[in-house]
Amino acid sequence: MQQGIGAGDESVIEEVVDPSCREHQRGNADGIEGAKAVARVLHTWFDDFSLTVEDLAVSGDTVWTRNTARGVNVRPLMGYGPTNAPVEVVVFDAGRFVDGKMVDHWGVPDQLGLLLQVGFRPGQAHRD
Repeated sequence: MQQGIGAGDESVIEEVVDPSCREHQRGNADGIEGAKAVARVLHTWFDDFSLTVEDLAVSGDTVWTRNTARGVNVRPLMGYGPTNAPVEVVVFDAGRFVDGKMVDHWGVPDQLGLLLQVGFRPGQAHRD
């Protein structure tokens, strides 16, 4: 998904994601349009957004990756920012594939690490 989500290339998303793909990451929608929406919001929140696959493992029909997401926070996200500062977040993904298409996706981004980089401080009131 380096080229699809990372580079924002929706043609890659259409090629790799099955229309019936079930998204198991909280807050994200199913299917091709759900994956495209994730790419769009990441490229909106961050200039120069990229997703680099650091490690990859395959077992049967499932692919696991450890990724690094990077970008410059240029728009508010989750009530914080923009900081106009670079951010870096670790993301673990698992995808189940059938006939070359992803039919299930589980993603675990370091959301707390991201929030800390854009200004969240434990004990502070939430900003809107």
